[in-house]
Formats: sequence, structure tokens, C-alpha cells
Amino acid sequence: MKFEEWEPIYKIILEDMHFDRIYDENSARLLSKMLETKARKKIPDVIEIEIIRNAIKGMDVLVCGKAPRLKDDIKKIDFEKYVVIAADGATSVLMNNGITPDIIVTDLDGNMDDEVKANKSGAIMVVHAHGDNMDALGEELPRLKRVIGTTQANPISNVYNFGGFTDGDRCVFLAKEMEARSIVLAGFDFEDKNVTPLKKKKLVWARKLIGMLLGEGDL
Repeated sequence: MKFEEWEPIYKIILEDMHFDRIYDENSARLLSKMLETKARKKIPDVIEIEIIRNAIKGMDVLVCGKAPRLKDDIKKIDFEKYVVIAADGATSVLMNNGITPDIIVTDLDGNMDDEVKANKSGAIMVVHAHGDNMDALGEELPRLKRVIGTTQANPISNVYNFGGFTDGDRCVFLAKEMEARSIVLAGFDFEDKNVTPLKKKKLVWARKLIGMLLGEGDL
């Protein structure tokens, strides 16, 4: 999704969530600088966008959300059929069941020891910068390799915007942008009542955005 298409949606989300765009932009700049520092090293800390495109293009993709139902959902899935994208905290459930995701979309608030372990086993890290994770970027990004940076604000040097707001729907936007053949969801519960009011609002947006992207509804 081009930023010109995403920006009007982003503005509506900011207004609804009472978030200030400047904090997203500041976080994206921090991530960009940190990735530039990583890229100057002679180790594969930062990867080119074509690597993730080649991993997804033309493939069937399984996007794993971190709702409690994921534990049951994965029992019914043949993981050999899919490129597996985990939304942040879903990584721990997968790893605890012997499954290493191919790609992890994270804003760094999941179990980072599990995510680092998956990363060391080959998972590509799509690290997201937003208004309240600047401290986490400083603490966790140095632990990661094979990283691509994202933002929900204006894309800048080495920090992309594929669309999406929560970890779960950003996985779907990423798969769509990288030309997946099909996208299957597991571990999503848009009506989870055991969450905070803030999380409930985020789930409403996740459902709207995924529905819009997959042609099942609009905003």
C-alpha cells in the first residue's frame, strides 16, 4: 500500500486513539539511525527488502496472532504448507510448540528472549517503531539480526510503511504487499473480552483493517 493511500486511514486512527503523530515520527527516526549504524557493520544485521519479498511472493502465508486461541488453532495446521508470519507475542506460543516462524512482526513488547531465539534460528525480524517503544528500540534492537524497520507514519530511509496499525494486521499488510498467493489467519480473536479498553479499541481497528485489505469490508 502506498503511503498516500494509507495516510488518510492513519489520520483517522490517530484521532480515534488520541495519539500524536509526532511520537511515531520521532521513533521512526530513531529506528532509522539505529539501522544505519547496524548497516555499517560487516554482519547481516539489516537485510534488503527483496529478501523478505522473495520469501513471501507467490507463497501461501499463515499469519499467527497472539490471541489465547492460537494454542488450539495450531493443532489443526500443517505448517509445512506455509510461510509463517508471527505477530510479536505469538512467537512464544509457536516456539513452545516446536515451530520457528519465518518472519516476526514485532513492536518489541512480546517475550524478547523467545524472539531473539527465533531470530538466531533464522526468523526475519520486521521491527516496528511507534510512539511508545523508543526505550524498547534502544534495549532490544542491538540483540537482533536480519532486521527490516517499519513505521505507521511517513516512511523514511530504511524504515518502511506497508500499512497496518497493530502487530496482527501489519502482518497481513506485509504479506499482501509482498504478493503472497494466499493469506490464512490463526490465533485471532477480535472480540476478546479479557483485554484492556485500549486493546479492545486496537482489536476493532485490526478487524476493520484486515477486512478492508482482504476485501471483506471497509472503514
